[in-house]
Parts: sequence; structure tokens; C-alpha cells
Amino acid sequence: MRASDLAGFTIGAVRAQRGRSLLTVIGIAIGVAAVVLLTAVGEGIHRFVLAEFSQFGTNLIAVNPGKTSTLGMSGAMVSNVRPLSLADARALQQVPDVEAVVPVVQGNAAIESDGRSRRTMVFGSSAKVPEIWGMRPASGRFLPEGAGAARALAVLGSKLADELFGARSPLGARIRIGGEPYRVIGVMQSKGQMLGFDLDDTVFIPVQRALAMFDRESLMEIDLLYDRAADSAAVAERIRALLQRRHGREDFTITTQDQMLQVLGSVLDVLTAVVGALGGISLAVGGIGILTMMTIAVRERRREIGLLRALGADRDQILMLFLLEAVLLALVGGALGLFLGVGGTWLIGFAIPALPTEMAWNFVLIAELTALTIGLAAGVLPALRAAALDPVNALHEE
Repeated sequence: MRASDLAGFTIGAVRAQRGRSLLTVIGIAIGVAAVVLLTAVGEGIHRFVLAEFSQFGTNLIAVNPGKTSTLGMSGAMVSNVRPLSLADARALQQVPDVEAVVPVVQGNAAIESDGRSRRTMVFGSSAKVPEIWGMRPASGRFLPEGAGAARALAVLGSKLADELFGARSPLGARIRIGGEPYRVIGVMQSKGQMLGFDLDDTVFIPVQRALAMFDRESLMEIDLLYDRAADSAAVAERIRALLQRRHGREDFTITTQDQMLQVLGSVLDVLTAVVGALGGISLAVGGIGILTMMTIAVRERRREIGLLRALGADRDQILMLFLLEAVLLALVGGALGLFLGVGGTWLIGFAIPALPTEMAWNFVLIAELTALTIGLAAGVLPALRAAALDPVNALHEE
């Protein structure tokens, strides 16, 4: 039997059982579409979260008071022998490859201006915030350094400025933060949200004043910007050595940004794989459909198989006919599922812009190959049964 005859016979057999073939194709298509949709959402969330964490840059190192073993968690809540101080922050500026240092204290306080009051996040920081966090003033200037670093000056987030002053310029205005008077010297550019935290609904004041306002002895964090060309592990080790000499022990936690992103990325990779596996369950159901259809087809077409054998078709050709039918159904179902999955991903992105979606093409390829493999595997047993039929007995089947 020629290859063209095999192909024509296979297509004809599939078309002859339109209803059954359609159900089988739909089962495979639903499985592939589920994998494509779920992994697109998982990949979109993956990239969104990583982008949120890396919007301040990737060459950052954070030092927190207290020794912890969990990445990304502040050690400020852990009791420590010696506070993480402003003197520590100044000493860290001398570490090789460290370009800038920002001591950080944060808390919540009431902001008052012209009879308006709003509770919001207060950041105690220093002049290097624009350089390290990539947050620039839209008007005015940021906190000064040097002799004026501890003055009662404030820089407002863009949303806070709008809430308190509306269309008026807040530059030079007097406000009260935690009951204390401050003068506004700048308004930050809009930065948006990071994992639900509104970076625009904040106010920045000198770190010395924040320590006094929130009655703290220790900084909550020291952020360091290091040279991009430097090795983050080597810089972190130099920071560790310096602070150990100053504190007499390791009562602090050092977290590099790329280390945190690596751990976070690994967790999100697992999440994407899990949602892809959930979609794979639908593929398995589609495979069962192919197996059922092909098994029924062998029983119903015994006389046809006997006639083909009598006309000269050998067992290998009968085997190939049934395998090609199963593979054809899987390929058509896979193509339809890909179309539905890509279209569904686009529709989700259009209808729900807040839900990030991103095609995970590696999982799409895996889904298509899996559909093909399932079709081939599901057709093997029925095809072997068809090839093993005795042609004389098959011709006598009613």
C-alpha cells in the first residue's frame, strides 16, 4: 500500500465517523487549551512578580538587624544584641564596590495640611534614595545630605500630594507628620504599586527624625547599591566581615537582590509547572477518548480489516492505518487546542488587564508533543489488535 493510499484511507476512516472523531478531537483540544491558558496566566504572574521586585534594580543588597535564615523577611522583629545604627550605615559606605547606602526606618503616621488629614506610610531615609531605589522627584528636590540632613523636611509621594493639595503646588508648604511640623521640598514621580503596596501614597523624611518619631534605636534596614560589574556574593561577604568586626558577632541578615529573585523565581517556576500539570489532566482524559474510540473502531471494522488483508495488506500496514488515525485525531485536537488557548489568552488580557498573561511557549510545545504522544500511545493497543486479526475469521464477521 502506497503512502498516499495510507493517508487517504486514514482521512476517510476519520471522516466516516464524524461524531465520534469530533468528540475525540474536542477532548484533546480542551486539554491543550487548558494547558496553554493556565501556563499563560502562571507565566504572566511569574514575570509580573519578578518585575515588581526588580523595579528598584538588581544590584542591591539589604542588611536587616537580627539573624534570620529566611530570605526576604525583615529581621527587625528579631531581638538582637546591637542595633543596626547610622554609624553602621556610614561605615558601609567605605566597603569596596559599594556605590551608595540608604538607611531605612518606616512606620505609619497621620499627615495633616490645611485641615486635611491622612494616615500613610512614612519612610525615614537619606539623600541616596533616588540613586538606589530609582525614584526621582517630579518637582522640587529630594532630602539633602550633609549638615542639613536632619532638618524637618519632607518629600511627598505623588498620590499623597494630590490628596492633600489637589492642583496646588505643595512646594514650600508646611505640613504636620505625627504631630510635628515639616516643610515640603519635593514631590516624587509616580512609581505605582508593588505587590499591593502603593509607593505613591508615602512621605519621605530624614532617617534621624524617623528614629525619634517611632522611638526606635535600630534601623529597620540598610540598602546598598553596588557596582554592576562586581560579584554580589563577594560584596556581601565584605559587608558581613565589616559588620562582624563592628558588632562582635553576626547579629544581622544580608540579602542580595539577585539571590532573592532566584529563590522567588524558583517558587514561581514550580507554580507554573503545577498549573500546567493541572491542564495536563484534561489531556489524559482526551487520551482515554482516543483509546476508547480506536478500540470500538477495531470491533466495528473487523470485516474491513479482513478485506484489506485479503487484498494484500500485511500486518504492519494494518497497524500503521490505525496508528495514523489516532495520531491524526491528536494532531487536529492539538492544533484546535492551541488556537483556543492563544485566543483565550488574548481575550483574558483584553477583558481583565489587571491579570497578567504571557505565553509560555515551552509549555505550549510540551502540550503539543504530549497530545501527539498520547494519540500514538492510545492507538497502539487497538492497532495491535487489528493487525493480529485472522483475515479469514475477520471476513466472516457479521
